[in-house]
Amino acid sequence: MHNLLIRNALVLDGHDRPGRPLDVAIAAGRIQKLGDLATEPAREVRDGSGLVLAPGFIDVHTHDDTMVIRRPEQLPKLSQGVTTVVVGNCGISAAPVRLRGEPPDPLNLLGPATAFVYPTFAAYRTAVERAQPGVNVAALVGHTALRSNHLDDLQRAATPAEIAAMRAELRDSLAAGALGLSSGLAYASAAAAPTDEVAQLAAELDAVGGLYATHLRSEFAAVHEALDEALAIGRQARAPVVVSHFKCAGVDNWGRAPELLGALAEAAQTQQVGCDCYPYAASSSTLDLKQVTDRHRITITWSTPHPECGGRDLDAIAADWGLDLQEAARRLQPAGAVYYGMSEADVRLILAHPLSMIGSDGLPEDPFPHPRLWGAFPRVLGHFSRDLGLFPLHTAVHKMTGLSATRFGLKDRGLIEPGAHADLVLFDPARIRDVADFSEPQRPAEGIHAVWVNGRLAYAPDQSIDERHGRFLPRAGDLRQTFPRC
Repeated sequence: MHNLLIRNALVLDGHDRPGRPLDVAIAAGRIQKLGDLATEPAREVRDGSGLVLAPGFIDVHTHDDTMVIRRPEQLPKLSQGVTTVVVGNCGISAAPVRLRGEPPDPLNLLGPATAFVYPTFAAYRTAVERAQPGVNVAALVGHTALRSNHLDDLQRAATPAEIAAMRAELRDSLAAGALGLSSGLAYASAAAAPTDEVAQLAAELDAVGGLYATHLRSEFAAVHEALDEALAIGRQARAPVVVSHFKCAGVDNWGRAPELLGALAEAAQTQQVGCDCYPYAASSSTLDLKQVTDRHRITITWSTPHPECGGRDLDAIAADWGLDLQEAARRLQPAGAVYYGMSEADVRLILAHPLSMIGSDGLPEDPFPHPRLWGAFPRVLGHFSRDLGLFPLHTAVHKMTGLSATRFGLKDRGLIEPGAHADLVLFDPARIRDVADFSEPQRPAEGIHAVWVNGRLAYAPDQSIDERHGRFLPRAGDLRQTFPRC
């Protein structure tokens, strides 16, 4: 007796190939059978006629570290079909962290000081397991988090003793199930770290087969040099490299996507590399004075001293205050911002490239967030795949399921096949679309019919579901064995 039988859906199985109409039987949290199962007994039968059944989407680039515990229902993710999140990106992670005051920028993207209560990675893993969030959680360890534990001044390089202490803490975290190391060398809290500091930490990845994910030191004029640095660190550590939110930022950088993608593809011939991206031509992070410009729009998402400014454009705030942009931005800090500083043509080239997968980079702590928090995955499926024809629907699904699972070593996830965990999303390919936008960013997508996590219903529109079935997903062995080569 199966728990659930989904009949007559077009099954896109997570591989990059066209789908087939199939029935899918689920029991004990896993997929049991695929095929014509009309005579199979099941406690619940759901008709999927006219709909697509895909593996649950894997959001490989999130900052949900503390939110999966503080707000474990995870509606922004489940409502767009996401069933697994990877946290700890951009060098910032909730663990291991031992604050001596307020969280430094950009750790403050993860919440206030009261949210950082996990001095070890093992403590964080235990907290996630106890919270049992609505989605599965896998985690990286942030370089900046380690720096904040051991350096009294983040504006300098670490000493040999501090590097040794950080390596020991990373080693313990990897033993407790961390996927690998992340860095955010563009941020002031890590910019003083020389390449060698990061490379010495990344050396710990070799023994266990962890990966290195990086927010490059620059995404502006020096982006190519920053990419070379990341690839060199990966080669030295014998670790797969994932470049976070791959982009060409800044007006003067527009049109460089072919050059950078060519460099990434060339590297992929000799080492394991990939990237994630989000489907928008606007980024979002903390308000950085180096990125303040009058050449494109900037919207303030939050401000500690001026919370009333959330949702307003920086130029309008500056005009009201009678200040220039730099001085207005300085008065708003600490704050967050959306930067409309990317080229749509570059975004499309990166999205379509075989080495790219989908990550939202959503910021759940923002009171007025970038719409990618609620809409990234439906936007790829609806706007870019269906409406623009950028790639087939099965390719879009592959970029957010099977490819992601193999890159991050998420065993038995991201595919619809017998034995796989039953993380599933049922959606209408003709109706799926992102509804969240820059004016109203916190709205669930249309076209999602149902989402299952580990075989249990986790989301359905207009239906209240109180139970949560997510799990912590520890690193499953040597990720070099699963990371696909180009």
